[in-house]
Formats: sequence, structure tokens, C-alpha cells
Amino acid sequence: MKRLKISYGQASGLRYYCRIARILRAPKAAKIAAVRNVSQAARLLPEEIGVCLNRGASTMKMWMVGFLMVLTAVVHGAKQPNVIVIVTDDHGYADFGAYGLSDDIRTPHLDKLAANGALMTHGYVTAPQCIPSRAGVVTGRYQTRFGLDGNYYAPMDINETTIAERLRDVGYATGFVGKWHLEPNRNSRHWMEGAWPEGLEQKNPRVPDELIKPYLPMNRGFADYYDGTMNVYLRNYDLDGNDIPHEREVDQKTFRVDKQSEAALAFIKRHKDEPFFLHLAYFAPHVPMEVVKKHFDRFPGEMAERRRWALASIAAIDDGVGAIVESLRKYGIEDDTIIFYFGDNGAPLKIHMKDDPFDKPGWDGSLNGPMVGEKGMLSDGGIRVPYLVYWKNKIPAQVYDRPVISLDAGATALALAGVKTKPGVIDGVNLMPYLANGQKDDPHEALYWRFWGQSAIREGKWKFHELENGVRMLFDMETDAQENRNVIDQHPELADRLQKKLAIWRDAQQRPGFVETFGREAPWYKHYFGVE
Repeated sequence: MKRLKISYGQASGLRYYCRIARILRAPKAAKIAAVRNVSQAARLLPEEIGVCLNRGASTMKMWMVGFLMVLTAVVHGAKQPNVIVIVTDDHGYADFGAYGLSDDIRTPHLDKLAANGALMTHGYVTAPQCIPSRAGVVTGRYQTRFGLDGNYYAPMDINETTIAERLRDVGYATGFVGKWHLEPNRNSRHWMEGAWPEGLEQKNPRVPDELIKPYLPMNRGFADYYDGTMNVYLRNYDLDGNDIPHEREVDQKTFRVDKQSEAALAFIKRHKDEPFFLHLAYFAPHVPMEVVKKHFDRFPGEMAERRRWALASIAAIDDGVGAIVESLRKYGIEDDTIIFYFGDNGAPLKIHMKDDPFDKPGWDGSLNGPMVGEKGMLSDGGIRVPYLVYWKNKIPAQVYDRPVISLDAGATALALAGVKTKPGVIDGVNLMPYLANGQKDDPHEALYWRFWGQSAIREGKWKFHELENGVRMLFDMETDAQENRNVIDQHPELADRLQKKLAIWRDAQQRPGFVETFGREAPWYKHYFGVE
């Protein structure tokens, strides 16, 4: 049988004509979204497509005419962009060269993207800890809506639909690389109560593989995966971009950041001729620390060794981002790819930023200043992160100072792909009207958080904190972006209104009210805010 190749920009970047045949059998939404250029799709030979569907040529001609009429009327030549979401791990707000806050940071590739895209100065995540924050990113929903308030509440609810699943269903190639962390683990005590009670009786339980598998990326909408953190990966393609059977790879030689960059590049190579969604989750600068000479040598001089680690690992991430952009340029798809980049939460300073030996837990060397606080807190040191959005020739260069959140990446991707969801399903906002078209109002009426014995709301310039022990704080983020001056006594009525609004939201989550007794975060609030 003759193989008909369709190049990028012709028919949704589809590589073979049988892909179009599959589209003809797909749901309406998938048909609409899968063809980027209707006029080029019309060049497909009905006789050849008919072979794939085991239908006659005359029948296929009628199918094609009707199909193309629908596409022409609804799509009118619309294109689906590629989407890349890059998430770093425990990456403090200060360690982003474009912000100009740290003299020692070196992120030239990221700085270039920020200079030519949208640099977010008030970019937030949904939690100050990795598992709940990542659950928000992959679903586009506040993770508190499905009860994933902290690391101990893993895994992510199996009934939640991911952004990847929604994009896959409209024709996207989907891929995940790096740290997933949304499966059951030894700390998943709440999950064990119903799914695996025998684990509660074990001191250091190891969840059986068959119970973990349904929660892994390959079963959460990602057709391609290179899932791992250090030197062990579950994968279904190799670094040359070739299909391989599902396997467990062990690589003791390659630095984890470099490995994850290579896997991302291989995914792009595999899917350069069709619309793709890549979620790249770097496992850095999170501990454990490694001495990687080629990266460490870039930062000579006297400094804390943990600081050198953070600088080196972030520089390696920057190298990877540079290579990714260069690959998009090489394949001619940079103009057709939107890139989101943000951290998963603030850096864990452990209050005193001790330069302990690398074999000990603690500070990862990254910095949050001038933001107050750290990972685990709902002050901006815990939830405001490096954040940029880049889309060549679509999003103009700008510094964007309105509050946005990690949920917006998925919401924007769905809007660009033409995916419709019921009102209230997705909590993120499509940022394109604001970043590309200059819409002036705030994308969000308000942003909300709940974590441990803390909750907070950001409404416009105001941010209100409430702790379970009764402490309340109010900050004007326009005049005091670092949360240094609690002005609650000057604005008692405003504070009361925000408290009521926050309580309504908090009580509507899967676990109403506060989640844990205030205590774990108490030393931080005493140190940073002087409250008990």
C-alpha cells in the first residue's frame, strides 16, 4: 500500500494518511482539533484513506466532503500549537536571572526567553510542597478539591482527569519526563486505609507494583514517558526517539538533569511533525545533591557548597532549556510552540540555611529572597516561584505583574487546543487574552491556598493569611510585596471580608476547614513573622 506523508502545517502535522482515517472515526472534538490546515487535508486521496477504513472510494469521497465542510466551518484553518510545561523542583524565586535578584545565578537561556516573552513577577503555585503542587499542575484544578492537601495525602485521585488526557483525546501526542511523584508511596497512610490496609502495619511499607501502576504517567494520559528522578527510569522510548517496550532503565553515569533534558529532546524529535504536549519535570535543585564537575566548575570562588550545588543544577536546567528551544528552531516549530516554565514551590531554607555535608537533608542551596518564608509556608517565599511564558511571535515581550498561578498553564493549553470543559471544572485561566491581546483586568478574581494549618487568599493587591491557631495577617502586595508589614489593624473590615471569603472556599474543598493541627509550620511563622 502506498504511504502518503503529510508534513507539519499540512494536516495537523500527521505523519501518515491512516492517522486521518482514525480521525474520521474519532469523536467530533477530536476531528475538529486534529486537522491544522483544512485546505491541505483536502489533498488526501479518498481512495487511499478508504483502504484504511475498508470502505469504497465513492463512500469515502462523501465522507471526506462532509468531514471537510464541518472542519472548514468550525475550525476555519485553526492550528493546534505544541505545548511544553517545564517544572523545576524546590527552585527559589531569587534564582532566576531575569529577576535580577541574585548576582551569582547564571541562566542565560531562560533570561533570553523571559526577555522575549512574558516574565511573571507574581507567579504562584497551588501549594508550598511538591505533591499537591504537581497535582494542581497536571489537572488544572486546585488539588484541595480532591483532597490532596499535602505529601501524605498521595496518590492523586484516580478519578481526576489530567490535562494530558484531555489533550490526548483531541489528537495530541503526550509525553512526560522526570519527577512524577503522584503515585502511592510509603507515606500514603490515608490511601492505605482503604486500598492497602496491611501497609499500615508495616514500619517502612513498600507499596506493591500492581497497586502503583494505575497511578503512573502512562495511565494518566501520557502515551510516552521517561519517568524517574535520579538514575532509575520507567520508559517506552529511547534517547534516539525510537519506540521500545516498557522497561526499567538504570543509568549510573548521567547527571539526572542532563538525562531528563535528553529524554525531552528525544520526545520532541519523535513528535516534531504532529501537535504534542510535553510535561518536563526536572528533579533539581531538590536534594539529594551530587558533585557534577562540569557544572560545578562554572561557579568557582568562595561560597557555601550547597549554594554551589543550586547554582550548578539550575545552570544544567538552563542548558537543557536552551537545547530544547534550539531543537524547536531546528525542526521549524518554534513559532508553533508555547512554553511555560515555573517552579513547584519555594526553596527549603530550613530557617538557617546551614551548609551541611551533602549526605544530610536540609537546605538545597536555592534562595527565595526578598520573599519572606520558605517551602511549607503560604507566605510568598513558599508559593511565589520563577515563572515565564514564551511563544515566539505570539506573546510579546513584557513584564507581567498581575497574579497568575500554575493552574493557568493547563487552562491555556486546553483553550489553544480547542478543548471545551464545563464551567467550574478547570480552575486555571486562559492567559492568552492577557499576554497576547493586552486584556487589562486581573486574570483571577482571587487565588486561594490551604496547606496544613494555614490558609490564604490573594485578591488583587491584598493577601490575607489565616492560621489555625487564630493568627491573622493582611498585606498590601503592591507596596509590600515581601510581606513585611501586617496592616490588619488598619483595615479590619477588609480583613473580615477576606476571611469570610476564604472560609467559604476552604469549606467547599474535599476536606472542609483546616486539614492538620497547626504545629509543623509554627517554628517558621515564629522565625519569619514573630507570631505564635
